[in-house]
Amino acid sequence: MNRLAFFDTNIFIYADDDAGPAKQARAIQLITDYRRAGLLVVSIQVLQEYFAAATRKLGVDPETAQRKVQLLARARVVRFVEGDVIAAIELHRLTRISFWDAMIVHAARLAGADLLYSEDLQHGAVLGGVRIDNPFLAV
Repeated sequence: MNRLAFFDTNIFIYADDDAGPAKQARAIQLITDYRRAGLLVVSIQVLQEYFAAATRKLGVDPETAQRKVQLLARARVVRFVEGDVIAAIELHRLTRISFWDAMIVHAARLAGADLLYSEDLQHGAVLGGVRIDNPFLAV
């Protein structure tokens, strides 16, 4: 672990979900290791999705979820401008992944991360120069 890694929303959700202890432990380990090393990258989209999913799906208290968003916002955060939406649309058209996943991949690329931790995309695929890693395959 010596390079920037972009974290998709589902990694943070698993860190809060005690229904799957093995996935939870793996998510917490990854988040902790990358945060300590200063190599964790998220986007505004991930922060928004985390808050919505944590409060709606997991029943996390909004105040607690807000504190986590504030903590995650201390990492490297990708912010978008108009051209980034166009770039994500182009990535969506080229790869046939969902527009929202294309925004995630584009954010990783924009940040200079060549690794994207996500359960939602094909493990091992390289999209827009970013390699997808599903950290839960061995769990």
